[in-house]
Amino acid sequence: METAIKIDRNNSDFLLFVQHGWTDDNKDISRLATALASSSTIAIAPSLGRLKTWLSIEPLIQQVEQIATTTIKKYPNKPIRIIGHSMGGLIWLEVLDRHPEWWHKVDSFVLLGSPIGGSDISRIIDPLGIGIGIARDLGTNRRWLAEKIAQNIPTLAIASDLGKGSDGLVPVGATKFAHSQFICLPDITHAALKCHSSLVPLIKNFWSNPQLLTSPAADLATKLIGRLQSTPGMTDAHWGDFAFGQIYLSFAKGITLRIWKNLLGVDYVFVADKHDNCLYAGYVGWLHAGDLRKTLAAIEQQIDFF
Repeated sequence: METAIKIDRNNSDFLLFVQHGWTDDNKDISRLATALASSSTIAIAPSLGRLKTWLSIEPLIQQVEQIATTTIKKYPNKPIRIIGHSMGGLIWLEVLDRHPEWWHKVDSFVLLGSPIGGSDISRIIDPLGIGIGIARDLGTNRRWLAEKIAQNIPTLAIASDLGKGSDGLVPVGATKFAHSQFICLPDITHAALKCHSSLVPLIKNFWSNPQLLTSPAADLATKLIGRLQSTPGMTDAHWGDFAFGQIYLSFAKGITLRIWKNLLGVDYVFVADKHDNCLYAGYVGWLHAGDLRKTLAAIEQQIDFF
């Protein structure tokens, strides 16, 4: 088994891979790399082409993979840091999954507003997953993959909340996953999350002592949210429609599960605390309404477990 490269963070140079996201180029995220890099850092910021980011994720993964392969071969003994904004984080999840032989070299992985649970907007665009542009790729749930990576590479996920659980494009809930450190910032748009000045001290602090995290024992709300997220077709959502939810089940400590069907017949579920703060929002489309009913029935039968 390969062992991690020994790193002196006070006197070490790094390969710093930074990756932009959908409908973007490398200009803004390169500014973040410049603000974070030391004089000995080798920063790599591929620009994938705005048009290509609308089409399919696989060619983008291959492009980043090829650039990373070439660079790592050129500098085989340099430790690696990775930052991905939005789709850029998803691309790097896929690249790392294909190259576990790199994991011992990776000092840290930072995701900025990445829809790990799947993009809700993409699922609205392509609800059947038939391949409308890149929507199916961005709507894929990669939480299992992110959790596998985070168990082996110190990982930080940063989100933002403009209010009601969204950065304006990606719901906060879609950015969360086990084994990662999580930070949610206020009032930063999804686009600004790739280069905002407030990111610099947060990332540098994480870099000063990146650690693998074991997830704490799940509390009642966390177990309930996890059960809902395991429902086929469940999409993490913002909390804007929480006020419409009607209490379906009540649990200990004031936790409630609420449901709502909108005018289009789409089923929403919400988890709230005893103060009526929304802890989770999600929905399933028409194709998975039956799956949600099965999940709710199973939760009701196992209510004492929760």
